[in-house]
Amino acid sequence: METQKFSYDNKITKAFAYATILWGIVGFIVGLTVASLLFIPTLPEFFFGTEGADLARSQGFLGYGRLRMLHTSAVIYAFVGNGFFTGFYYATQRLLKSRTSDLLSWIHFWGWQLIIVSVVITFLMGINTSKEYAEHEWPIDIMVAIIWILFGLNMFITIAKRRISHMYVAIWFFIATWGGITLLWVFNNLAIPLDSNILRAKSYSIYSGVQDAMVQWWFGHNAVAFFLTTPILGLMYYYLPKAANRPVFSYKLSIIHFWSLIFVYMWAGPHHLLYTSLPAWAQMLGTAFSIMLIAPSWGGMLNGLLTLRGAWDKVREDPILKMFVVAVTCYGMATFEGPLLATKTLNKIGHFTDWVIGHVHLGALGWNGFIIFGVIYYIIPRIYKTNLYSVKLANWHFWLGTMGIILYVIPMYMSGFTQGLMWKQFNPDGTLVTKNFLETVTSLRYFFIFRFIGGVLYLSGAILLVINIIATVRKGTFVANEEAEAPALHVSPAKGPNEKTHSWLERMPLFFSVLAIIALAVGGAVEILPTIFVKSNIPQITSVKPYTPLELEGRDLYIREGCNACHSQMIRPFRDEVVRYGEYSKAGEYVYDRPFLWGSKRTGPDLHREGGKNPDSWHFTHLFDPRETSPGSIMPRYPWLIYNELNVSKTKEKLELMNNWFNVPYEQKDIDNYKSNMEAQAKEIAASIFTDRPDYKAGFDASAKAEGANFVPLEKREIVAIIAYLQRLGVDIKKTQVETANN
Repeated sequence: METQKFSYDNKITKAFAYATILWGIVGFIVGLTVASLLFIPTLPEFFFGTEGADLARSQGFLGYGRLRMLHTSAVIYAFVGNGFFTGFYYATQRLLKSRTSDLLSWIHFWGWQLIIVSVVITFLMGINTSKEYAEHEWPIDIMVAIIWILFGLNMFITIAKRRISHMYVAIWFFIATWGGITLLWVFNNLAIPLDSNILRAKSYSIYSGVQDAMVQWWFGHNAVAFFLTTPILGLMYYYLPKAANRPVFSYKLSIIHFWSLIFVYMWAGPHHLLYTSLPAWAQMLGTAFSIMLIAPSWGGMLNGLLTLRGAWDKVREDPILKMFVVAVTCYGMATFEGPLLATKTLNKIGHFTDWVIGHVHLGALGWNGFIIFGVIYYIIPRIYKTNLYSVKLANWHFWLGTMGIILYVIPMYMSGFTQGLMWKQFNPDGTLVTKNFLETVTSLRYFFIFRFIGGVLYLSGAILLVINIIATVRKGTFVANEEAEAPALHVSPAKGPNEKTHSWLERMPLFFSVLAIIALAVGGAVEILPTIFVKSNIPQITSVKPYTPLELEGRDLYIREGCNACHSQMIRPFRDEVVRYGEYSKAGEYVYDRPFLWGSKRTGPDLHREGGKNPDSWHFTHLFDPRETSPGSIMPRYPWLIYNELNVSKTKEKLELMNNWFNVPYEQKDIDNYKSNMEAQAKEIAASIFTDRPDYKAGFDASAKAEGANFVPLEKREIVAIIAYLQRLGVDIKKTQVETANN
């Protein structure tokens, strides 16, 4: 049999490993900054100054909403993404005995880093779509799609020219990762751009309200599944047996685990929308499949842990195995906790609270972080042909990271329970025990501080990794092209007489991939298509009207600042929420909402019935300095909204886009007269503010004298637009009697 000589490309592995470490440190630091803002909300004033004019010059650079989405994207796409690609390029070449394409690999690397840099810049500028984990505007969405397809092309070319007959289980998970993310990314990011200016990119989702929420959480849940779970499972199936020098515990369990996991996962997304306006049948399916998900998830966890049978003595000594064990354990805990949160009994307490934050970080810090750290510790010494510089430092990293996870997650569980129960407590006379929402936030301060300490410990461990890796690199010699050899492969497509079906399928990557994509697509199609096309799922409410031009601009400002990161717009049909906020939310109220803004966490109160609750002057003061209207508030300040002139250069195009693409019933006179309509509504709000607060009027009059022709009157500033939007929320529903469904 002919033996072929070839080489593995270690350069691409090294590049992704370095990027993983760099972006990991950046993501953790941003996360710590975000965490600190919850108990030091005045932190931006330390950098920019306490005066409103000083802080206004920052333009929200350190705003909580913007940093929060930057943190999640940095950790998901930059840290975990680069970490996955590091492990992928090292493992795939060796599993398939084939070199990946150098050209495609480097396009992939630089394209992915360019995307990350673009995300950082645009998020800090406030350019985002508000859709959680998919906040990137359309030019970045397209960049991701192109680079992801090239990555897949590289993978499938490598599979096609492999020198190993059967694809190992890790490759199955890599294929499912590619197929799943391709489906999710394309369908969730379908949007209509406002224009072709990529420097001021703005788009509107093709889905509205309930449909948008359904598609978004189909994406959001399964981004966790197919970007944070299946690729990491693929890494586990390669690196854990390698590090332990043991075969995978069960091949049959691997098959069951793989197919059941990728089929069931796609159905579970609606559990993020329990007790909302989503149709009850979709919520039921989400809960049922979430509970079923325990079985395949634990199949993977057990397959990983049982692989260590006979090798537990190594775990005591080897920091890589220690990290893998904690990672797999965290995976098991998170995948048990997730289905519990998907039951209506626990969801009513945990949803919108820090319980979900603790749940997410148990997976992110434990499962994703520790697998990736272990992979880096495994790979770097091997491609530098040396030993790890210090096992002791790696052990210190392990213990600091583990303590960090514990100190992060447990306070978040306690915080979630505390807040969830405080929301629901009633006095014997039927009034809420904690009427002021702010009291349910300020009581969590010490939990936030403990979480910050946990994050500091986790970051400290990561810094030890940096030191250890630098020292390891300095004492080793990098092997850019690692020589290898293997027999030439001649694959027959025919199924052997004694060959089992799955063994045959493992030799047929095309059939395997098609079957995997079908398994992935079924759940999404069954849930999403009826939600979009069956009109009875979204009952119409005649009193609900489109937003005025000024409200539409205000809504875009709300999205720009990431307000939905802290405020929900979904009142659930619970006694306490109806008493606290007003009539619960109906599906028909959201038909003009592109995108939906239901939120996923309540750091501040729900806003769906905010319209008319407080005067315009209160909102003005609240956005300028929340602690003036609400002593103890942890809300950020937004003074730049008061200083900035409202940009109305695209307002007409926005109205035309809504009308032409989405059939929003704007009449031609509404579009033609948009400027006069905006001015009339804005002047009314400005007059209301000045009536209530003569001191504000005096201040603006003084500025008008000082600035002369450059002065911008209040009615032309951004603050008026966002107040207009806030005052519109929940107003329409008060004009009619609506029959409600029972959730």
